[in-house]
Amino acid sequence: MRTLCASTLIGEFFVIGFAGLVAMKSDDLSNATVWTVCGIGMLLSVLLCGVITRPGGVQLGWVLQIALVAGGFFIPMMYILGLLFGALWWASVHYGRKIDEAKARWAAQETATEAPAAG
Repeated sequence: MRTLCASTLIGEFFVIGFAGLVAMKSDDLSNATVWTVCGIGMLLSVLLCGVITRPGGVQLGWVLQIALVAGGFFIPMMYILGLLFGALWWASVHYGRKIDEAKARWAAQETATEAPAAG
């Protein structure tokens, strides 16, 4: 799960940065506001890569997904990108867990097969 989720989060890092460049062109937002918000989002996406397997990591990832969709209030294209990354996040968590379960089963089967031969 960690690899799939981290890949999605790194993709979001770049999308948030590019969204900041687009938001700079808005007359309604100051550059300081844009880069404070985008900087926090970018930092969160990188930090989540390291804590994704810890308790609450996936939930924090969902918070980031909601924030990406909410970015559509300022940059309309973020509605689409936020929904796209939300779907990628769901797939990363869902299929990542399935892969982790399969790996655990294979490891248990291999250990069970090797145990009688060692005895």
